[in-house]
Amino acid sequence: MEPLWPYATPGIPDRLFEQLPGIPMSQREVRLVLLSALRLGPKAVLWDIGAGTGTIAIEAALLCPQGSIVAVERDGDVAALIKSNCQRFGVTNVDVVVGNAPDCFDSLSHVPDSILVGGGRDLKPLLTGAWQKLALHGQLVVTARNVQSLYAISERFAELQVRNIEVVQTGGSRLETLGSNQVLKPITPTFILSGEKF
Repeated sequence: MEPLWPYATPGIPDRLFEQLPGIPMSQREVRLVLLSALRLGPKAVLWDIGAGTGTIAIEAALLCPQGSIVAVERDGDVAALIKSNCQRFGVTNVDVVVGNAPDCFDSLSHVPDSILVGGGRDLKPLLTGAWQKLALHGQLVVTARNVQSLYAISERFAELQVRNIEVVQTGGSRLETLGSNQVLKPITPTFILSGEKF
């Protein structure tokens, strides 16, 4: 049977993922920037905190078949969605964990060399917990959808002494068909902050 995504490159179209109403999903263009910011090696250990539909975990698993990906999601139904999407794409190196971050961090396997935090309610303890678990020279990547979160993450990065910080805001438009017309649909602007642990 032909794989759902038979390519070596990332950028799986959003429509190929199963979704649940109200569950956020990183758009393809945002995922490409996130994957670049994570700086994954062939045997990467990635923790995807707040994994949503599992798009990043799956793209990372396909890029790093020898790696270990941990997708953390607090809601059991959403975790089941991630598992379903993993099956759709035939990835077997994603461990889906139902738990609240950062409380569940001590139970996670492997020391991560990359951590993605997809937002969160209380960012300070979440980022502190992630930073404590991150391997030396590891990469921490965090997304923000509003200026308040951007400020909170920037402040926490300074307190943690994150090095080689990069900040990117995604944007743009994608051509889509709407009825018999083609229209440009905007890509949700997302701030992506990343840095390294020394």
